[in-house]
Amino acid sequence: MLRTEYPRPQFERKDWLNLNGTWDFEFDDDNVSLQEHWEKDCKKLSKKIQVPFCFESELSGIGDTTIHDRCYYKREFQVPVTWSGKDILLHFGAVDYYCKVYVNEQMCFEHRGGSVGFEINITDYLKDFTNPQTLSIYVEDPAQDESIPRGKQFWKEKSEGIWYTRTSGIWQTVWVEPVDKVRISHIKMTPDVDHGTLHLEAEFSGLTKDLRLEVSVSFQGDFVCRDAYSITSNTVFYRALHIIGDKIFHTPAHGGARNWSPENPALYDIQLTLKSEDRILDEARSYFGMRKIHTENGITFLNNQPYYFKLVLDQGYWPEGILTAPSDDAFEYDIKIMKEMGFNGCRKHQKVEDPRFLYLADRLGFLVWGEMGAACIYTNNSSVRYIEEWTEAIRRDYNHPCIVAWVPFNESWAVPNIKNNKVQQNFTVSLYYLIKSLDPTRLVVNNDGWELTKTDICAIHNYSHGNEEEEIKRKFFLRFLNEKDILLSPDPAGRNIFADGYDYEGQPILITECGGINYNPQIKEGWGYSFAGNEEEFCTQYRYVIENILKSDLIYGFCYTQLSDVEQETNGLLTYDRKPKCDPAKIREINGIYRHRISLF
Repeated sequence: MLRTEYPRPQFERKDWLNLNGTWDFEFDDDNVSLQEHWEKDCKKLSKKIQVPFCFESELSGIGDTTIHDRCYYKREFQVPVTWSGKDILLHFGAVDYYCKVYVNEQMCFEHRGGSVGFEINITDYLKDFTNPQTLSIYVEDPAQDESIPRGKQFWKEKSEGIWYTRTSGIWQTVWVEPVDKVRISHIKMTPDVDHGTLHLEAEFSGLTKDLRLEVSVSFQGDFVCRDAYSITSNTVFYRALHIIGDKIFHTPAHGGARNWSPENPALYDIQLTLKSEDRILDEARSYFGMRKIHTENGITFLNNQPYYFKLVLDQGYWPEGILTAPSDDAFEYDIKIMKEMGFNGCRKHQKVEDPRFLYLADRLGFLVWGEMGAACIYTNNSSVRYIEEWTEAIRRDYNHPCIVAWVPFNESWAVPNIKNNKVQQNFTVSLYYLIKSLDPTRLVVNNDGWELTKTDICAIHNYSHGNEEEEIKRKFFLRFLNEKDILLSPDPAGRNIFADGYDYEGQPILITECGGINYNPQIKEGWGYSFAGNEEEFCTQYRYVIENILKSDLIYGFCYTQLSDVEQETNGLLTYDRKPKCDPAKIREINGIYRHRISLF
């Protein structure tokens, strides 16, 4: 199966070449590839792998889940002759974790970080375009280095508990594109719903005579605005475009007919053309949504209207591709089934997701809380690595209207002593303000679950809802949901909701993990946080958890654990191969109970 979709839908150029498919491959268990110069043509690799799937996955054609800390990739590719005279950019969607890239036997780039990709200008390393070019990649992903941001990837060979099969090496699309030496290198689009404007920032690779940027905006084919600007700096260009005029008809539903929301995923198209003396240097298409998220008086607001989060935890694993979705259809199915079950968003858990998922969430109307895989320990190295990857993720995904929150920490992972350790507390607070400085438009949910420091949401985890026969647990669960002193107490997880020195400051309270009901009659040794013996019990327990959360006057949103089973963890609403465990209409009906409450806030 070949991933052929355009890999960067938020900034699309018309010419590109997909390098997914069959590559030569070898494990480097003896750590000799660099010393022996495997990038040389004389070195032949013995295996074949299907990129962009990791070697641990079935779709890679290898399916080896034993530990291999180092591996090597090689292939040839042909640059179209029609690209002569252009700069050639090589893109990697994501490579886990550290890599060195060689073009025609010359090392041209190295990158650290497995969550977000990178680009390389390989023009100076290429041969004449009539000849094939060689591409070699050395990858290092130490399984037992716990300072690497890894999320749920296990450091042992066999998965167990909440830990799953690793993803090593290339796991997102590899591609090349031709560009002019002077081009648009980055755009940043910030909607201002209150004033009906879009703040556009752009960066350029250089300057040339009479450089101008032409910008054209349309909405569903209707012209909105067009303008041209002189470019005098390649660092940052900044303009505010007037988007919403007096003639736009506004409805009560979250601010306006042209505001983006899950109920109304309205998107504007934007065309950017860079010119010099009437010669087109660069053209790119993008899109944006007019969307605002904020909190006020303990309530979350979307486009200035109260909004209740109904999220589901989505870990983004697939049985045949692990962290790599087998196709765009798989992403689309997940979003559509979540919406069909009555959820308005997901918490993308311990993973920076492929931009194709975010693109489809933008198009289909689905909220996303963005998260990143955490390290297992706190060290100076882990903190630096974490900051690097968060900065890259926010820069890459800033323009997606579906993302409404960033979740830099979860349950004190990467900061295990945060309760009373000032260094680790300061790290979480510094990251909160770093994220706010890079992106002041979204919420930051800092240390989701417990031992919170500086945060926009009071995010609490509770799996102790109890079965029907566990009356004491059930009574306590009801008190937990309806008595604030218990809700904010260390019960039931046995962890303080706020770290020492930090207190609740009136933030909206959400139950951001709950449920986790283990039900899958096909897997006897699976596990979850409670157990259901059949479909009826499963639906009854789900109703008990969600109905009582929705009835609470203290809670303004939830995130149910979880969308699908993952390997040995069988507490999903779907099986691992995405079969519903009960009629999605039943889940939707439960999620819709007391929907009218939002009008009271």
